[in-house]
This record gives sequence, structure tokens and C-alpha cells, in this order.
Amino acid sequence: MSNIIAIVGRPNVGKSTLFNRLTQTRDAIIHESSGVTRDRHYGKAYWNGVDFSLIDTGGYVVNSDDIFEEEIRKQAVLAMDEADVILFVVDVLSGITDLDDAVADLLRRSDKKVFLVVNKVDNADRMFDANEFYGLGLGDIYPVSSINGSGTGDLLDKVVEALPKKTEEEEENIPKFAIVGRPNVGKSSLINAFVGEERNIVTPISGTTRDTIHTRYKKFGHDFILVDTAGLRKKGKVTENIEFYSVMRSIRAIESADVCLLLIDATRGIEGQDVNIFHLIEKNRKGVVILVNKWDLVDKEANSSKRYAEVIREKIAPFTDVPIIFTSALTKQRVFKALEAAVEVYENKKRRVPTSKLNEYMLDVIEVNNPPAVKGKYIRIKYVTQLPTSSPQFAFYCNLPQYVKEPYKRYLENKLREKYNFTGVPVQIYMRKK
Repeated sequence: MSNIIAIVGRPNVGKSTLFNRLTQTRDAIIHESSGVTRDRHYGKAYWNGVDFSLIDTGGYVVNSDDIFEEEIRKQAVLAMDEADVILFVVDVLSGITDLDDAVADLLRRSDKKVFLVVNKVDNADRMFDANEFYGLGLGDIYPVSSINGSGTGDLLDKVVEALPKKTEEEEENIPKFAIVGRPNVGKSSLINAFVGEERNIVTPISGTTRDTIHTRYKKFGHDFILVDTAGLRKKGKVTENIEFYSVMRSIRAIESADVCLLLIDATRGIEGQDVNIFHLIEKNRKGVVILVNKWDLVDKEANSSKRYAEVIREKIAPFTDVPIIFTSALTKQRVFKALEAAVEVYENKKRRVPTSKLNEYMLDVIEVNNPPAVKGKYIRIKYVTQLPTSSPQFAFYCNLPQYVKEPYKRYLENKLREKYNFTGVPVQIYMRKK
């Protein structure tokens, strides 16, 4: 499970530019992967061998001229609750503003590590001006220029050092299933339906960030851990920026799980926020089962569940090979079918295809439909292998990997899915130079 770093600060100080700069450092090193650019406020980054997640809180503030101090204060408070490290971004051109002062005041009281990032420092004069920010009383300053990247390497070196060290959990080989979804879709009721008892969820002591609740489930021949993200809101904060909050909380749960049970409210249909959470799961390469909860409250017609499932698949395309189960936590309708689906998806995620069998099948598939030629050059794929990763990833070795386009990769993925059961699991296709 990677650590979370939140970027906070008032509007127009360059938070998003810094976010883009830091997340693309990873893209350069790791892999291309399709369909992950849709949510520009959450990204994975990688530095000195350490993975972490970055959240740009600015993306969740209503951007108007008279931006409310209140909104930014909420962002800072949520970031202090949820993140492991906070990057507080200020602008060297405007100097210290009242709003900077107010945010600094909050952050000084936090027990989290805060890095004061002075942005837009791209010459010697501005380097001198940056010293003014020592006045905020947050310790060292980190002058950077998000636009050209200067200073970001030094900043990341220090940030990565400050991240809490991961502790390997003892239940490493027991599957973890997370229940995720927007607020009020029935996550707690579903857990209670699974576990078969009412668990009173007590608010943990404030400041404990990993307050997702883990429940060991040992019944009917199953043994796994249920990760619940629900019901853990301190009363005073329920009305505050729910979207940002639920994304933050979902990220925590998704990263610690093998399979995510994404709950959708049947009475409201699949909404933008559900789709965002789905893409977070996909981006983190976790297994997924979609549960349409409160199905007992929907007026049924013939084929209504079939039509409902089609609408969901249109919204989550192109990754549509996903189990969709209609449940009711209240009447316990199909709740155990949901668990069985999660167990099956977990098995699919671990599936290994022997290289000889893979080549035998895929080379025939490629023979039938070769990648289209580009600029008169023919692409020849010679060999396929599954990579030793925790989710299914396949490398196709060919003469001109850069010319193989997305639609053809999708064709290969669909053929793999036809032959081998990867339902509920994102499959990654990479083209490599022979």
C-alpha cells in the first residue's frame, strides 16, 4: 500500500503544474497505460524506488474569483487527516498572503510532516525573494519551478525520506476485499450482511489515518479480510467536501485490497463519482466486482437487470469484462453471490498462463489479424510472455513496438479474455522491442 502525499495551497500558485511534473516523473520510468488520464487530481508517482500516490486538492475546490477561504481550509484539514505528507505550495511572485498565513497556521498544528514548496523560483533574484517564506514558521523552504522542474528532484528526495516506512502485514497471503463506493450507498449495511452481525462503528481517536476497518471473514469455507471504508466520519465533517473525501478514503482502501467490491446505488444509477472510483481501481490494477445495491427498491420490468448492466458497461468502457451483481444488503438478496464473485476474481488475478501455451494460442490469433502496417512498415510479433507481476500483464515482443496502436492492443486483450478467465481483472498489454 503506497503512501499518500497531498498538495495544498490557495488557487493559482501552481499546484496542478507541480502535480503534473511529479506524476510524469513516474510515467517516464514505468509504463504507458491506457485510460488513466481521466482523473487528473489523483496520480501515482515513483521516486528512488518508492511508490506513492499524489492528490492535488486544488482539483476539488470550486474555482471562482472570490474563492472561499473556508474551502481551502477544509482541504487543508482533510489533507491533514488523510495524507502521510503534505506539500504546501506558495507563490514567490505574490509573497505571503493572508490566505497563506491562515493555511500555515492550520498546518503548524498538524502532526504530519509539511514541506513548504515555494513555486515559480526560476532565477537568482527569486531565489532571494523565496527567503521571505521562512516567516511562515514551517521550517525549511523548498524553492522549485514546476514549469521547468528545477528543485523538484531535491524536494522529492526529502519527501521520500519522510514517508512512513511500510510495515509488511502478517496476513500477507490472505485475500483482502475492499468495499468501496460513494457515501450512503450502503457499505456498512453490506458488511453487516456479510458478517451477520451489527458492528457498531466507533470513531477512532482523531489523527489516526489508517482507520479503515478490517474484519476477518471465516465462514462457509472462505477465509479473507474485508476492508470497510464506511461510516468513519467524525460528525462535524459529514457536510464538508464529500467528493474529495470519498476519493481520498477510497484510494486508501483500494490500495490495500486485492479485489474491490464497488457499490452503486440502484435507485440513483451509475454516476460520475462511481465511474471515477472504478477508474481508480483499474489504475491500481485491482480486481473489481460491481454490486448494484438496494435492488429491492427498484421497480422491475422484464429484463430490467440486463438493461441496467448494459448501461453500466457503456459507462465503464473499454474495461467491461466485469461481474455485475444485483444485491440488497437489507434483504441479503445475493450478498453471498457477491462474495463468491470476489473470490473468483481473486483467483483470476493470480492466473498464470504457461509461456508455451500462450504462444501457441496468441501467435495463431496474430496470424489471423496482423497489426496494421504503418508508413509501409510491417509489424511482426514473434513471441509473448506473461510478466511476473501481481496482476496479469503480458509482453509482446516485436520489431516495431512504437507503431502498435491502442485498438490493436485491445484486440489482443479481448482474445486473451476469450481464452482465459480474466473476468474482473485489468489486463495490461506491453509491446517490447525484440
